Amino acid sequence: MGTLSYTATVSIDGYVNDATGDFNWSGPSDEVFRLHVERMAAVSTEVLGRNTFGLMQYWETDPDDDSWGDDEREFARRWRALDRVVASSTLAPEDVRPDRGRLIRHLRLADLRDIVADAPREVEIFGPTTAGDAIRAGMVRDFRFFIVPKIVGGGLRALPQDVRLDLRLVEQRTFDNGTVYLHYRSPEA
Repeated sequence: MGTLSYTATVSIDGYVNDATGDFNWSGPSDEVFRLHVERMAAVSTEVLGRNTFGLMQYWETDPDDDSWGDDEREFARRWRALDRVVASSTLAPEDVRPDRGRLIRHLRLADLRDIVADAPREVEIFGPTTAGDAIRAGMVRDFRFFIVPKIVGGGLRALPQDVRLDLRLVEQRTFDNGTVYLHYRSPEA
């Protein structure tokens, strides 16, 4: 049986993208990216929505040139090895190749419980819209936030507004570029 985690890169004011949908301000430094590579070792399954699925297609094929370093190649290798569940009511079955994941039209909490129960390790739910119901239901055990030293003034919130949880800090780290990593655990999940 696995556990459920939620990871987000957020502005100081709590947004994953700004009011125009831009998130380029959140690109990780090499040092931050290295931690992303390391933490992927604990993950066996990714649950993601349509937008994140499209964004992560970047990691499906190595580039033809030498633009990727060792960390990028290792992240891609780990990403490709994950079981992936794509929650989307707008993607067609042919949009999600069977060797790249499986499509669920509507991600219900019961579906998510089954995914976590069947997973050998951590299940990471990616994206605040996809994760919102699981966060509200108290199903998320681990919350990992990469806080970028930017204030963007609005956009898509990293966490639902109507949630109250008591969390315990289990890990923290400050990077040279000012990004802070905070890992919280919910004792109730």
